[in-house]
Amino acid sequence: MSPLRVLTGITTSGTPHLGNYVGAIRPAVRASLAPGAESFYFLADYHALIKVGEPARIQRSTLEIAATWLAAGLDPERVTFYRQSDIPEIPELCWLLTCVTGKGLLNRAHAYKASVDKNTASGHDADADVTAGLFMYPVLMAADILLFKANQVPVGRDQIQHIEMARDIAQSFNHLYGEHMVLPEALIEASVATLPGLDGRKMSKSYDNTIALFAPREQLRKQIAGIVTDSKAPGEAKTCEGSALFEIYQAFASTEETTALRAAYAEGIAWGDAKQVLFERIDREIAPMRDSYEALINDPGKLEDILQAGALKARRLTMPFMATLRQNVGLRNLRSSTETASAKSVKIAKPTLKQYREKDGLFYFKLVDARGRLLLQSLSFESPREAAAAIAQLQKQGSQALAGLQDKLESVQGVSAEDLAAALMQMD
Repeated sequence: MSPLRVLTGITTSGTPHLGNYVGAIRPAVRASLAPGAESFYFLADYHALIKVGEPARIQRSTLEIAATWLAAGLDPERVTFYRQSDIPEIPELCWLLTCVTGKGLLNRAHAYKASVDKNTASGHDADADVTAGLFMYPVLMAADILLFKANQVPVGRDQIQHIEMARDIAQSFNHLYGEHMVLPEALIEASVATLPGLDGRKMSKSYDNTIALFAPREQLRKQIAGIVTDSKAPGEAKTCEGSALFEIYQAFASTEETTALRAAYAEGIAWGDAKQVLFERIDREIAPMRDSYEALINDPGKLEDILQAGALKARRLTMPFMATLRQNVGLRNLRSSTETASAKSVKIAKPTLKQYREKDGLFYFKLVDARGRLLLQSLSFESPREAAAAIAQLQKQGSQALAGLQDKLESVQGVSAEDLAAALMQMD
C-alpha cells in the first residue's frame, strides 16, 4: 500500500507575514512531524510569475520564504522541500494536462471569473488584462499536485475549487490513458485560523495590511500598535467579537491566555495595554526563530544547496513517472514497439545494469533499456568486486554517482545526460 502523501506550497510573491505563518507554515511544519506520511513542500515561483512582473521581487521572496520554512522548523531531511521551477517535469505535465482540460472548466475558475466580472462592470472587454497564465493557473496547480501523486492538499476554503478541478483534470487524463493519476482530496483544518490584518480585513499583501513575520522586534511592536481599534476609552468594556487584535492574539495564545485577555476586555483594558500584551505574546513565539531566519537570509548559498538537494530528491519520483506518462500518451522513442495496443495496457520495463567479463579477462558493466539499447558503458575493472562496487554506487545514488565514476565510464552516442539520469532513476 502506498504511503499517504501530503503536498503544500507558498507562492513566492512577497514577504511572509503572520497570516502566512498561522494559516499555512505553522500547521504544515507540525504536520510534517506526524508519522506515516510523506510530506512535500514547495516554493511556487512559477505561480508568482502570473501576478508579479518584478524578477528581483520573486528572487527575494523565494529567499525569504525558504528561510521562513526552515526557521519555523521544517526538516529537509524528513520531507521533500523544493523550488517549483527546479522540477522541469511540472511544466511538461502541465502541457499534457492542458491537452485534456476543457476550456469550459477553466471558464468557471474563481480568479478568472472575478477578472471577467470586474472588466464587465467597468465597461471593458471581458478579457482585458487577463493573461493566459491566469487562465491556466488551475492546470499548473493540478500538475503540481498530480505529479507527486498527492493524496491530500492542505488549502484554505477559497482554494477548494482548485482541488476539485485537479480531480476533474486527473479523471479526464485517466479516462484517455489509464489509471495513472491519483485523485487528491482537499484537507481543510477547522482549527487553522485566518488572521485579520491591521485594518480588520483578512491579512493579505493585496490589502497592504500585513504584519511581517520576522520584522525586527521594534518594527513588530510598531506594526502591532497600528492595528485599528474602536474609540472606547480605558475602563470601558471592550467586545472580543470582531476585534482584530483579539483574534490575532487568540491564534498565538493558549486557552488560559485567551480566557485571561477576554476577562481583561470585559474589565476595560486600555487598547495600548492590550497591544502590548499581543506584542509580547507574538514575540515570545517568533523571537527564537528570528535569529535562525536572519542567519539563513545572510547565507543564500546554503539555502540554494538545500533547494537543489530537495529538487534531486523530488526528481527521483517525477522523472520515472513522467517517463511512464510520455510512453502512455504516445511520446515514444521510435526504436520502441509500434504495436497498436491500447496505451492503457502498456507495460513499461525498466532499464537494467549488467555486469560481464570480456575475453581480455577484465570486468565491465553496462546499462541497457528494456529493448537492449545501450545507455551507459563502463571501462574495464581488474576485479568483479570493483565492478560490483561501481554498480552498487549507481544503484544507490543514481545520476549523482556519475561525477565520481566519470573516469570509469565512456559516453554512448545518442544518449543525452537527461535520458541517462531518467534511466538511472528507473532501473531495477
